[in-house]
Amino acid sequence: MTIATEPIGSLPRSATLRDALTAHAQGSLDDADLAKEQEQAVADTLARLEGVGSPVLVDGEQSKPSFATYPVTGLDTLSPDGAVIPFADGHTRQLPSITQGPFRYQVRAETFLRAARRLTDRPLKQAVIAPSALSLLYPATPIEGYPREEFLRDVADEAEADIRGCLDAGAHVVQLDFTEGRLSLKLDPSGGVLDDFIALNNEVLGRFSPEERARIGVHTCPGGDQDSTHSLDIDYAGLLPKLFQLKAGNFYLELAGEADPERVLSIVRDHLPATARVFVGVTDPIDPAVESPEQVRDRVLLAARYIPVEQLGTCDDCGFAPFADDSSTSRDVAFAKIDARVRGTALAAEALGL
Repeated sequence: MTIATEPIGSLPRSATLRDALTAHAQGSLDDADLAKEQEQAVADTLARLEGVGSPVLVDGEQSKPSFATYPVTGLDTLSPDGAVIPFADGHTRQLPSITQGPFRYQVRAETFLRAARRLTDRPLKQAVIAPSALSLLYPATPIEGYPREEFLRDVADEAEADIRGCLDAGAHVVQLDFTEGRLSLKLDPSGGVLDDFIALNNEVLGRFSPEERARIGVHTCPGGDQDSTHSLDIDYAGLLPKLFQLKAGNFYLELAGEADPERVLSIVRDHLPATARVFVGVTDPIDPAVESPEQVRDRVLLAARYIPVEQLGTCDDCGFAPFADDSSTSRDVAFAKIDARVRGTALAAEALGL
């Protein structure tokens, strides 16, 4: 036995790719040339992950505009005035909102997975957006002839198809990005919105068999964009007991950036389902300092005091660049942190006699 370790998903885009995205948005680069740049970026990402010994690979979301909005890329029934997500440093991100139904994905995550599969035969993980995040696309003013209840049914059906497509395409694991979970407690301290999010996600997860759910995970973090967070000030204790009610086989938790990781680990110990594995964050993408393998090892050994090693894994706290224009962390720093995670996890496994 060893300790599993996986990346979360996004990695910084190179300056070349960011320039190509800008040129494409301005109309001076066509779709075919942009696709070539993205394919080269994916190939480089996979090669560099293999180079640091990552047992599971990701495409780094090099072809996604963002982790949240890829399903609606190209949708012509959107308004730009959707939900606003405020970050601690003062910057914001704004989601679009739909203007009519029915809601249908324009892009499915399996297209990214299949593109990466052509470049490697190693295990590939695919991140998808959680249906709870997409529920935020419905506007505050109801759409005539398309009530919110019908929209949520469509979201659930589309999210199921997104996950199932990735499983059928051979994903090692499919990860639902659920960063809005902790944020919901900031917007609604009563927990009602969080309960709605959990119910919607479980509506989708409940459609999969236990064997399939063993290959499905949920990632949560307090946001990570331009080296800032949106909900790190919200107590994890309000989220984790409900998070572990989700019908998933794997959970990926931000932990390295927490002020009191032992307290978080004690909550995890008390609520982690016996059949699930928890991947704890041992590198912090927001911190510009690169962790040493020994620092990672010590974080893993601390986690092993609370979590049985057969249920323990490691990950990065969150994606390094969930939005394509985020250049706050360089690719070299991101891969150095991943290298430290892989080597530090191996050191911990050795120290535990695995």
